[in-house]
Formats: sequence, structure tokens, C-alpha cells
Amino acid sequence: MAGLEDRRKFYIDGAWVDPAAPDDLEVIDPSTEEGFAVISLGGQQDTDRAVAAARAAFPAWSATPPAKRLAHVERLLEIYQRRNDDVARAMTCEMGAPTSMSRADQAGAGSSHIATFIDAFRDFKFIRPLGPHAPTAMTAWEPIGVVALITPWNWPMNQVTLKVVAAVLAGNTVVLKPSEIAPLSSMVFAEMMAEAGFPKGVFNLVNGDGAGVGTQLSTHKDVDMVSFTGSTRAGIAITKAAADSMKKVVLELGGKGANLIFADADDKAVERGAKHCFYNTGQSCNAPTRMLVERPLYEAAIERARAVAENTRVGSAHDEGRHIGPVVSKQQWDKIQDLIQTGIDEGARLVAGGPGLPEGVNRGYFVRPTVFADVSNDMTIAQQEIFGPVLSIIPFDTEDEAIAIANDTPYGLTNYVQTADGARRNRLARQLQSGMVEMNGTSRGRGSPFGGVKASGRAREGGVWGLEEFMDSKQISGWDPDA
Repeated sequence: MAGLEDRRKFYIDGAWVDPAAPDDLEVIDPSTEEGFAVISLGGQQDTDRAVAAARAAFPAWSATPPAKRLAHVERLLEIYQRRNDDVARAMTCEMGAPTSMSRADQAGAGSSHIATFIDAFRDFKFIRPLGPHAPTAMTAWEPIGVVALITPWNWPMNQVTLKVVAAVLAGNTVVLKPSEIAPLSSMVFAEMMAEAGFPKGVFNLVNGDGAGVGTQLSTHKDVDMVSFTGSTRAGIAITKAAADSMKKVVLELGGKGANLIFADADDKAVERGAKHCFYNTGQSCNAPTRMLVERPLYEAAIERARAVAENTRVGSAHDEGRHIGPVVSKQQWDKIQDLIQTGIDEGARLVAGGPGLPEGVNRGYFVRPTVFADVSNDMTIAQQEIFGPVLSIIPFDTEDEAIAIANDTPYGLTNYVQTADGARRNRLARQLQSGMVEMNGTSRGRGSPFGGVKASGRAREGGVWGLEEFMDSKQISGWDPDA
């Protein structure tokens, strides 16, 4: 593997160390289909070593005053902001986020989450009174122990910072297993953790795949919690693997978001929804991939979505500009192509895009921005998470019908509502079965937790809720409030 960047080492107990046994894997640039780096996949010895380091570091780190833990994270934020472009370059190469988007959004998500956790932690009360009715009853929030963090390839730093920063602020020690498809940005992050001065063993990184290191962490007797983001299939497997050791398992999984657009929605609602679907080349669990449109607006919405798809430029992730890059791998490309073809075969009307590479492209895992109309909610493309730039448009006639269609899915991550009727918005927000509802293009507030229900898992990541996710609550009676 001459000429490839050598990133075979793991970060364990405060040092970069060689794997116990070599098991090389090329990291592929999805824009070129060529390898650009080599990592090693960890084995049981590597996992055991990382968990042992975290276990040894836990007593001292959990007893470290919160102000000192916070100071490390504040230093981490300074380093992260300085190295933002290093993180962005890694993600552009490993998972195909276009250069401009990678700098601003992919890398920017990390610094944003770190800053939000800093604010939330400053006001966090580790011991709180239950209430005026029970003056000697208290609730204490305490770290869980050694936490395994398993993160995905589609938003690497978004998920790494949501997990690592919350976990270590809470007083836990961690072992991170990033996606083996997109591991380089996490290795840059490990360099930042080292520079920020976290004590040895507080943060450890072992590369590996799900069947190897992922399973080893999920079943490890000395791991107290697993926090996983990825597919529902893998989340089920992790839950089963972790059951024998009774560890806490927190899952942030897939989605099939519905975007309910009523006839009184603003003029940009359809365009906004289609662009959001194609954003990050459709590789977001909260993408609004089902566009439900009230019948009077239906045909106009189809034409607007078609225009968005046809005007969405597809190009190399290494180019500057507002375009979408490739999907992450040949495996993902093949899956998306199969689902597009399934949509055609099941009778959906292909409005834009379709199978194959975009015009003028002969290499790279690029997908044509695709729009289907006349989709019924029982079709495969309306039920399965495609994880590519594919939009399904479904008509509805009544509010109740829209709710029924939106909720008719195994998933429940994010739903979207577009209407000028405030009372209707409020009704829908309560009736839609999802962990999040975003309306009229208004983003969730800073510090709002991210997570879903049903097959989307029930994690709550970010802000105060994200800190509490990595703690156990202890109920205490007979507390002396004057002591």
C-alpha cells in the first residue's frame, strides 16, 4: 500500500500504539474510487487494552472537579477551531462532503456542539432537590463508567462530538470506534484530545468494523454503556449483544421523515424541502425524504421539486461550491441504485434523475438527484431508508390522511410541517410520531436534543439532555440541606 497515508495506529492510554496484529484496510476516496490512506482494524487484544485503560482512568477522572473537566473541553474547543480545516479535509476525502460544505457544516457541527455543551455544563446541577414537598430528598447525577462510542460515516464530527464531549464532561472515560469507512477525521479529533491535555485513558480510539471491535465493545464485561449511531439493523444487533452484560444501550438510528406541505404553505416550502432532502447527498437520518403534498398544490409541487433536482449540481468533493458530492461507498451506491430501480418497477412516476451516473461522470460514487411522484406509502421507496438524494412525493386530501401517512412507517426521527395555520401546526406537532418536528423552515433551538422514537431509537443527544444521557440518577432521602 505504498503511497497511502499510514494511519494504522490506535490512540490508547494517552499514546499512539501499534495494533496487536496487523489487519490493513484501505480508506477509499468516494470522489475518485481510489485509496488515499490505510488503517488497521483492531482485534480483541486492542479492544481489551483500550477498555482496560479507560477502566483504570475512571476513578480519578470521575472524581475530577467539574470545573477542571470543563477547562479541558474549553481547551479542546480552541484547538478544534484552529484545526477546523484539517477536520474538513479529512471528511472530504473519506466520505465525500464537498469542500465548502465540509468546512462550514460538517466540521462546523463539531465546534457548535462543543460550545453548546460548554454552556449547558456551566449551569448543570449534579445534585438537585426533588421539590419543596420533600426538603431532604435529592437527586444526584453520576457518571456511568466506561462508555463505548460507535459512530457513523455520514456526519463524523457531528456524532463524535455529541458523544465524546458529553461523556467526558459527565465524568466517564471512553473508547471510540469510528466508522472504518470514514476514520481519518476521528483520528484528527484524537490528536486534539491529546493536545487538550485529557489525562491518559480518559479518551481512547480503536479502529475496527462492526462485527469485530463493535461487537467486542458491545459484549465487553468492563464496558458500562454503549452509545451507537447508525442503522436500525446494527442497533438491534448491538442491543442483543449487550443484553447479557446488562449495560446501558443508547441508540440513534435511521429515519424516513415526512414533510407535510399544505396548500397555504409559503412559496419556498417545496424548494426548501427538496434541497434539504438532497443535502449531504441524502446521507442524513433526518432528511425529509417523503414529501406529502395537499392535493391543490400537488402538481405544482412536482414541478418545483423537478426544478430543484435538475438544478442541483453533482461534482467532486474536492471542488469548492454549492454542489453535492458522491455517496460514501460502492456498497451504498449499489443499494441506492437498486432502490431507484425498485421505485420504477413498483410504478412510481420518475420525474427527475433515475438510475446510473450523472451525465459526463465516469468514476466516483455519484448519484443523480432523483424525484418520484405518485408514490403510495406502501411502496419500498416510501418505507425503506434510501440514504441517497431520492425524494418521494405523495398526495393527500385531508389533515387526518396526512397524519396517517406520516406515521405509517417503522421510523420516528424527524417530521416537518409547512402551513400558515398556527393552530394546525400545533395540532400536527403533537400528533406526529417522531422525536423532533420542525415547522416552516425553523430550525430546532440551540441545545435542543436530537433523537427519535420507534425504529429510530430513543437517544437524546445534545444540550442538558445529552449530558444526562451519559449519567445515572441516584435518589437520596434524608439529605442534610444545612451541611
